[in-house]
Amino acid sequence: MKDPSYVPDNITSLLSSPIEIVLNTNVVILESDRFVDEATKLMKDRNTRSVLASHNGEVIGILSKTDILFKVISQGRNPTKIRLREIMTSPVLAVDPKTSVQEALSIMDKHDVRQIIVSSNAAVLGIVSRDDIFEKIQMATISTADTALRGTPVCIINPKAIVYMKDTSSSNLTCPYCESPFDTKEALSKHIDRLHAGTGILEGDMRRMFE
Repeated sequence: MKDPSYVPDNITSLLSSPIEIVLNTNVVILESDRFVDEATKLMKDRNTRSVLASHNGEVIGILSKTDILFKVISQGRNPTKIRLREIMTSPVLAVDPKTSVQEALSIMDKHDVRQIIVSSNAAVLGIVSRDDIFEKIQMATISTADTALRGTPVCIINPKAIVYMKDTSSSNLTCPYCESPFDTKEALSKHIDRLHAGTGILEGDMRRMFE
């Protein structure tokens, strides 16, 4: 299993990577006949978004903070009297750890769920949520931007299409065409040859101004 801190350097690579790279192994499992208030306390103590409900050692459902909010709290029901099995989502969707991130997102979209179990050989390895995936996508986006800033330019700048802010306070000479500052006549001449060649018949006259 890959290091959970690993993030592919671009979104395409992330989406084609196995779902295990966004796996959350902080899983809370509680018997389905236990009460909602117990689940709420466990989620708070373990800093998780959901609890897996089990029966005879097998996971049969999932209960999220959203379920508790809309199915219990907003309806004025007493969480100390509501059992997990009454409000849990069942059955629970499960995927293999080698399932791609893109496939996992498609499964969640198709079944309109926000979390799925990742399992192998009937054992629960962890949970993956949309939020986990979107967080990794954001990190990959930032990584891509950083790479672009540090590495090879994405495009070549056309000097005639860009306006630069120039500091001419300490320069001895200024280009008569674009006002770029230069310290020597040689540097100015090379600049004119490279960027302003063929500017016009006055170029020769412009050069003589600095002789």
